[in-house]
Amino acid sequence: MYRKERSVPLKSSSSALYNNLSVLPLRDKPLTYFAAVHGSTVSLASAAADGLSVSHRQLQAKGGGLAGRASIMYESDGSIMVYWHALDVLEPPPAHAVFARGIAAASGRFICVGTSSGLVLVFDIPSKGTNITLSEVLEEHRDSITDIASEVGENPGGAADLVTADDSGALCVWRSKEEFSLLTKISAFGWTCSSVKLWNGVIAAGYGNGQIRLYEASSGALRATVSAHARWIYALDLAPLTGKLLSGAEDSYVQIWKLSRSPDTGDIEIEHCHSECVPDTQLCGARFCDPEGNSFAATGYDLSEIVRYGQV
Repeated sequence: MYRKERSVPLKSSSSALYNNLSVLPLRDKPLTYFAAVHGSTVSLASAAADGLSVSHRQLQAKGGGLAGRASIMYESDGSIMVYWHALDVLEPPPAHAVFARGIAAASGRFICVGTSSGLVLVFDIPSKGTNITLSEVLEEHRDSITDIASEVGENPGGAADLVTADDSGALCVWRSKEEFSLLTKISAFGWTCSSVKLWNGVIAAGYGNGQIRLYEASSGALRATVSAHARWIYALDLAPLTGKLLSGAEDSYVQIWKLSRSPDTGDIEIEHCHSECVPDTQLCGARFCDPEGNSFAATGYDLSEIVRYGQV
């Protein structure tokens, strides 16, 4: 069971974007960083465990135009910009936005960034220094990327360690080494896949019809379908140490699930653990705040705070 804790205020509200919350607990300090997007602004907040001590920073992509068509990397506290990469696109058709969406680290050395054109940009991050380079571009998707996830649990047999999702609902499963190779592609079925996670060889995907679907990463085989929400799912998250799965949706609910594999058959199993309503809030972001899944946070459209819950 989870109980509401002190909220973290934001300098601006959160836009209605998929997965519009990032959480980074610091290992060497009793602080957690939170980030949410509003328009061209990223609101950062660092908060102590009790929520009493909060500091703020805002990052602004000034001026639109080229500045609004770039992938920008900062230090974790937002203090220093370390890399800037323009999205190389021709003049887009009228009413078509150009953006980057979906980001994940892979193999301890790559950062993968999705784009509105369906391309996935793979950046090689050096162990020291800021000599970041674009090492590869993955071109399998035909629709805008919605989310990217890397393996957060154990990687069985060194198999799949990255999954990408797009607006059509298609998923691509990758193995990352010196070069990325496509292992399998999971076809769309009529709904956007807004959020995706990868844990111990299990893909969890959230869709616009409120369903969560579980797939085998090695084969793309569908193993379970759960009618998790009454409206569009906006966020999924996984606690790597316990297999807890979090889902947040437009229906104002955060659901907590538990993923596991049967010790006898190896089949994927899912169990519902907790349901939490954030009243009168269209949720657009939700994340666990620790690797065990003992606490979580959520953002909502036009909500100027991050609501937090802890296990009791």
